[in-house]
Amino acid sequence: MDNFNDDYKNKFTDNLDNNSYGNNYNNNFDNNSGNQSDQSFVFVNNDTQREVSKPVTNWQTVEYTPQQNNNTPKKKKSGGKVAAIIAGALVCAVLGGGVGAGAVYYLKDGNTGLTSSSNGGTTIKKVTYDPPKFSSSTTAMSVTDVVKKVAPAVVTVSTKSIVSSENFFGQQQDQQQEGVGTGFFINEQGYILTNYHVVSGATQVKVTLSDGKELNAKVLNYDSTQDLAVVKVTDSFKVPAVAELGDSDAIQAGEEVIAIGNPLGKEFVGTVTKGIVSSPARTITISQKKATYIQTDAAINPGNSGGPLINSKGQVIGINTAKTSEEGVEGIGFAIPINHAKDSLGTLSQPRLVIGVSVTDVTADLSKAYGYPIGVYVKSVSDFSPAQKAGIQNGDVITKFDGKEVKTTDELNKLRDTHKSGDKVSITVSRDGKEVNLQLTLQAQ
Repeated sequence: MDNFNDDYKNKFTDNLDNNSYGNNYNNNFDNNSGNQSDQSFVFVNNDTQREVSKPVTNWQTVEYTPQQNNNTPKKKKSGGKVAAIIAGALVCAVLGGGVGAGAVYYLKDGNTGLTSSSNGGTTIKKVTYDPPKFSSSTTAMSVTDVVKKVAPAVVTVSTKSIVSSENFFGQQQDQQQEGVGTGFFINEQGYILTNYHVVSGATQVKVTLSDGKELNAKVLNYDSTQDLAVVKVTDSFKVPAVAELGDSDAIQAGEEVIAIGNPLGKEFVGTVTKGIVSSPARTITISQKKATYIQTDAAINPGNSGGPLINSKGQVIGINTAKTSEEGVEGIGFAIPINHAKDSLGTLSQPRLVIGVSVTDVTADLSKAYGYPIGVYVKSVSDFSPAQKAGIQNGDVITKFDGKEVKTTDELNKLRDTHKSGDKVSITVSRDGKEVNLQLTLQAQ
């Protein structure tokens, strides 16, 4: 490959920026290029809303962000019917919900567990459904009893992050942004499950317990494709309660549920709302990612993101994530099924390995237009990171990792996640038309 002058490289990087390719120092890639889907979704953490254009309906996640004082004139919104689904704030690839290629799953009343049909071609999951209502019976609890059981495990997740914006004169300026969401303890070690969009980009994370005590915390790991994250409290303390995880496959349309969270921020901490399961498996598209959610009419508002959706046995069966905010429409909220999260908890409970680069994919079209090889383009390198120590430079294109070819950030991340902290791996980059082989030592975040 021929050498490229700085001007040509600038055009390449400008093109990346104009196409809004995602970049992230933990090497997660969110391609936000201009593909339109059937509906529009916006994450509503308690911070700035990120809109995705859709011709018919808008959806938003539900995080809460306090209003910033800003004297900059605001642009008028264009007319037209707007619908929004809000994602519940507190940290979507397609979430599960489909069936495997070799087996078909059925839900039936009876004992839990999987059995195979006589011909071996069909797997039947027998499910004992949740009691449909809250009560004082032996199988179901009253609402007040459920709240007493679960509320101590629910926390407020507060974040601070730096965002760039353009002022009235077209100048870029950095501002500190605060966000508030919800989460809940999943073990005695102080690990908290929440939405990824609640902690995305956070430079500081604090957790407030149900008794008002504030603690320092950090993002341990996350999966942006599923909008899940695990936050770990770093201060010394005693976990007040651990939420019991239920079986989201055992829910039925019409059964009663409650949500606990922090709508509109810290002023309404621990708010309890009650509703029903409107649909146990509703497939929608949020931020160009199709996934299956639990639909509920329990009130979910900005600040609820990452909070638990709870069944009549006091078990968490979903993670509140989104709602509709179309004018005149209420009672359409969405939660990530807890069974989807269970599959990822093992990985999410381990410290995330980092390389220390901000990257974007060089697609076939970009490769053809600019002459770069297909691979992972390095936009910037973090100071003191494994990447910097290995000699990776801005403008490099990563083409191999651990001896294996990589064409996308997702492929790079998957290969990285097969290793552990301290592992040394070979990495090949294309630099000014030449192949350069380097050695990288991975470290935990």
